[in-house]
Amino acid sequence: MTSPRVALDHWRALQAVVDHGGYAQAAAHLHRSQSSVSYAVAKLQEQLGISLLQVEGRKARLTEAGKVLLRRSRRLVSDAIELEQLAAGIQEGWETELQLAVDAVFPTDMLIAALKEFAPLSRGCRVQLKEVVLSGADDALVDGDADLVIGYRVPEGFLGDPIVEIEFAAVAHPDHSLHRLGRQLTYHDLIPELQVVIRDSGIHQKRDEGWLGSDHRWTVTSIETSVTTICNGLGFGWLPRHRIRDKLQQGLLKLLPLREGRVRKGYLYMMIGKSGNAGPAAHQLAEIFKRVADSAKV
Repeated sequence: MTSPRVALDHWRALQAVVDHGGYAQAAAHLHRSQSSVSYAVAKLQEQLGISLLQVEGRKARLTEAGKVLLRRSRRLVSDAIELEQLAAGIQEGWETELQLAVDAVFPTDMLIAALKEFAPLSRGCRVQLKEVVLSGADDALVDGDADLVIGYRVPEGFLGDPIVEIEFAAVAHPDHSLHRLGRQLTYHDLIPELQVVIRDSGIHQKRDEGWLGSDHRWTVTSIETSVTTICNGLGFGWLPRHRIRDKLQQGLLKLLPLREGRVRKGYLYMMIGKSGNAGPAAHQLAEIFKRVADSAKV
């Protein structure tokens, strides 16, 4: 493998000349002498064997070859900076990767907002995101498979903070037979009807929250599938209100007129995994999640 002949500093000099409109301006930006910037660009062109800049009056303009190579050089310099930041982060104990387990009912807009805020602070830390359901969050904690977990229950031996309250509403399609009864519904009205439930993704201690114990049920693997199934008139179920708000407004779903139990509420908790040995990146992302959730409540 051959070694690169061009130093990163030479590419930085070229970028500065182009971005700031000339050698003098580039020198001021880089806090260097103009002669050193001119030398770096000249050396770069000499080592590559092609002309990258042509001087027109007092301004230096890129040649066609220069335009192509400049674009690639920006990624090269950016990667080098990120590599150095990653090395500095590792030296400070910053994680190179975070395993994140989040219950599927956690609001997607909050999840994306938190990850977007974390991205420029990540120092090259990769995020492995896994969506879980019910006891899947417990498994991720107990098995040590996650640095950060958002789930319904804080298992024994762990600590957690409530981060967001989730409301589940009992719904069915407006033409469902339950709505055609034209009265308040009871538990006994629901038992003979098909209920759609979401499969617990855990393995060790599966839980059955959210269904009535009837054998007349269909089990699906995602919230999206359960919403689609019920919107198409197949069964009823308790669905996260924030996921079905538009479906209610569009008339694709209708709240069931239950005498009791029409709404269920539960908190999702933020928990630090890996027996409390998670590093600074995990703790920073946890704080970001809390801040995003708090601002959403305002």
